[in-house]
Amino acid sequence: MKALIPAAGLGTRFLPGTKSQPKEMLLVVDRPAIQYVVEEGLSSSADEVVIINSHSRAKSAIEDHFSPDPELVALLRARGKDKYADEVERVGNMNVSYVYQDEALGLGHAVLCAAEKVGDEPFYVLLGDVLVPDNNMLPRMQEVSDAHGGASVIAVMPVPHEDVKRFGVIAGEPVSKDVWKINSLVEKPDPADAPSDLAIFGRYLLSPRVMQLLKDVKPGAGGEIQLTDALDAVLREEEMFALIIDPSDGFDTGTVETWLETNNVLLQRRK
Repeated sequence: MKALIPAAGLGTRFLPGTKSQPKEMLLVVDRPAIQYVVEEGLSSSADEVVIINSHSRAKSAIEDHFSPDPELVALLRARGKDKYADEVERVGNMNVSYVYQDEALGLGHAVLCAAEKVGDEPFYVLLGDVLVPDNNMLPRMQEVSDAHGGASVIAVMPVPHEDVKRFGVIAGEPVSKDVWKINSLVEKPDPADAPSDLAIFGRYLLSPRVMQLLKDVKPGAGGEIQLTDALDAVLREEEMFALIIDPSDGFDTGTVETWLETNNVLLQRRK
């Protein structure tokens, strides 16, 4: 089972800072944002994290970060900095591999780039600008999937009703305190027409049928292949559920403002 992290985007909201450094490598307290996501994936039932990268010069920093660096480790140990040497060694030995998306053709296309890695197994998709430092969300999603015959599960978060127009939201009905059965997915609805206040959060546990259907998805909004279109298609064949999470469980780093806020909150927690 694989955990996929799409990371081929341009990071335009952080330009010019991301011209030569990918946004995934921006520090959150003491480590790059993407390291939180990789560690989350490896702490789940996945046996490997697959980063969907691009061949751009800036993006090579991601692969450098997760590569072994015995020379740096030896230098740190020679200077008595064993704590830092241990951490560099640990990160360099993480089970991370790469596939490449060199055209920005949408989230669905990015996920499809990892089809050979996934095979016929369920898989996670972890958006790289969403952090879950406690690593507790994917195991809860797995429990919901197991309880419903291996169904796909999406993490959702309640948002203010006037903000639903910024997100994809779900329609459905509750089956327990924190689980809904999904009937449909609505992308950025007008608040007057929104079927719920539950916004998709950026964590997916998907059945292999989703990957199969992605191969037939045609370009949609913005000329891109949308993951939501494949999820809509799978809903016509399989059940799908949503795990409702608390806003304190996860952090958005997709804008300068939310990245700064995440740094402040996690720094206070660390203290």
